[in-house]
Amino acid sequence: MVVSMLRKVVLTDVNPRVIKAWESAFADSPGVEIHKGSIVNQRVDAWVSPTNSRGAMNGGVDAVIKQHLGAGVQLRVQRAIRDGFDGALPIGSAVCVPSGAAVPKFLISTPTMESSAENVRETLNVALACAAAFQAIHMQNARQPGSIESVALVGMGAATGRVPAQVCANLMWAGYTLFNDFTFDSYTELCATVTGQLGDIETRPATRRVRITPPAARR
Repeated sequence: MVVSMLRKVVLTDVNPRVIKAWESAFADSPGVEIHKGSIVNQRVDAWVSPTNSRGAMNGGVDAVIKQHLGAGVQLRVQRAIRDGFDGALPIGSAVCVPSGAAVPKFLISTPTMESSAENVRETLNVALACAAAFQAIHMQNARQPGSIESVALVGMGAATGRVPAQVCANLMWAGYTLFNDFTFDSYTELCATVTGQLGDIETRPATRRVRITPPAARR
C-alpha cells in the first residue's frame, strides 16, 4: 500500500454546475476543498490542466494557464511528451513539468481528448485523466519526496469535452479515491484497472458514483 504525500486537493472551476456536482460527489471526502473561480488563483504546489495528446495549450484551461505562466510552459510540456511518449500523450497518462513560477512549482498535463475540442462525453477519459494526474503526483514525489503536497484541478472535460457536470464529478471522484492510498507501476496498468472496472459506465445512472478497487494482489 502506498501512503500519499498529498495533503490538500482543491477542486476549482468557474462553472456553477460543476461546483454543485462536486459538492455532491465529494460530500464524504473531507480532504478535498471546493472553490468557484479560476485555477490560476489557487496557491498550491501543482496545477492539473486537461489537455490534448499533443500538449497544444491553445484553448480552454490550457490557454488560460499558458497566458498566466508564459509560453515556455507549453514548450516544457511538449518536450516531456516527446521524450516520454514519442510526441503523443495517450489518454490515461500524464506529464509533470516545472511551471517556471514559484506558485505553482509544477504543471501536470493529462489529456482528456486526443485532439482539441473533441466530444468525450461517452468515454471514460475523465476518470483516466484524473487518475493519471494523481499517478503523476505519486511519481514526482517518489523522485523528490514532498515536492507536491497540494494540487488544484478543474472540471475535466466539462467544457469543450461536453461531459455533463454530474458525470464529470463522479468520474473525477472515482479517479481520486483510487489514489488516496495506491499507485501503479505504469500508466498501462492504471488504464487496465480503470477501464476494466468502469467499462459498463454507459449502463449506470449518471448520478451514481463508482469506486475503483485497487488490484487485490498489490494492496
